Amino acid sequence: MHKLAIIGYGAAGFAAMIKANELGVKPVLIGKGEIGGTCVNVGCVPSKRMLYIAEIYKKAREVTGSEVYPPFSSFQEKDGLVQEMRKTKYEDLLSYYDVELIQGEARFISPHAVKVNGQVIEAEKFVIATGSSPLIPRIPGLDKVGFWTNREALSPDRRIDSLAVIGGRALALEFAQMYSRMKVEVAILQRSPVLIPDWEPEASVEARRIMENDGVAVVTGVNVKEVRKGAGKIVITDKGEVEADEILLATGRKPNVDLGLENAGVRLNERGGIKVDDELRTDNPHIYAAGDVLGGKMLEALAGRQGSIATENALTGSHKRVDENAVPQVIFTQPNLARVGLTEAEARAKEGEVEARVLPMSSVAKAEIINSRLGFVKMVTMNGRIVGVHAVGENVAEMIGEAALAIRFGATVHDLIDTVHMFPTIAESLRLVALAFRSDVSRLSCCV
Repeated sequence: MHKLAIIGYGAAGFAAMIKANELGVKPVLIGKGEIGGTCVNVGCVPSKRMLYIAEIYKKAREVTGSEVYPPFSSFQEKDGLVQEMRKTKYEDLLSYYDVELIQGEARFISPHAVKVNGQVIEAEKFVIATGSSPLIPRIPGLDKVGFWTNREALSPDRRIDSLAVIGGRALALEFAQMYSRMKVEVAILQRSPVLIPDWEPEASVEARRIMENDGVAVVTGVNVKEVRKGAGKIVITDKGEVEADEILLATGRKPNVDLGLENAGVRLNERGGIKVDDELRTDNPHIYAAGDVLGGKMLEALAGRQGSIATENALTGSHKRVDENAVPQVIFTQPNLARVGLTEAEARAKEGEVEARVLPMSSVAKAEIINSRLGFVKMVTMNGRIVGVHAVGENVAEMIGEAALAIRFGATVHDLIDTVHMFPTIAESLRLVALAFRSDVSRLSCCV
């Protein structure tokens, strides 16, 4: 019997494997599909490369005044990066670490055993890290007309001139901007009244402005009723029809839980993911779970941290937890949208004295210098401590980690004010919004 079996070899699975080795355990690692999971293959890595390429061409248009756009062959350029990172960050590690790899689909046949390729694998402890897949809504005609998910949108089989994006959250915004900057006519169809509805209202407003500034048509509060074939693909809504060469579904992701969990005594939560406690333990005390399969925040960095903690708790009996309130989120449009912690509304729903300040990015010297005044930084405090930071602006993704650290360690606005920040930087905006709790920032000199 193995000491530990890990099911899934994406971010959470590899983090679990590495932690097991650190604890002196050789795990068996079971997975199917591309090694490395979603992020490196068809998620974060290739999509951010394409966003970067589109950004370069946009800057070239602004500087030269010429109408230059990325060719569709740019999508092939990202393949080399994906192959390199998959090899160095995942495949090569399989020979570096002490691990037994089994490729195939695992299904539980008992609380301590799974069957893979007809072989029974028994283990004292399991970590489930099987990730997630695109959620496909039930829309009449969709199966006949066809559609893209993020996978097809990152490797299009042809040049398109128009794209209808169904959805209005991170994936929808990133791909809409990416394709719009490749001279594709893009329309976003969002069911909610606003884009990114679970973010601060100020961020939702800026998200729409960012899209429309890039020429994306945004329709909110719309219900998709049907799709059918016309000259292109026609999306029929309660507000009219949208015709496009292709339809991109950006309607969320679902946890991969088809594992025979009922045979292991593992239940699901209300989100359709695996139910775990604060220590990532399932209803079966010998089985832990981590990453997207939980159905919560689907972030690679969070998945990796959970994979490591789940393994340590499983093997050592420790009681480590992930402080999800200090987990940052970023939408990598240009400019970025970033957040960590509570929104103002969430904070006011709790007991305590809540204050909030909003600093326009135009008050930040670096934003003026680089001519990127769009956006803001909002800070939320409760009983004097920072509990939320929300930002829209150029490169705010690079500074949200400091805000996460502040929240994790219970910092106050005075802690940020008393910390010298480099001038001129976008990160300085955190100190400036902290200063806004006690001063009129517009009346202060630089580096006060």
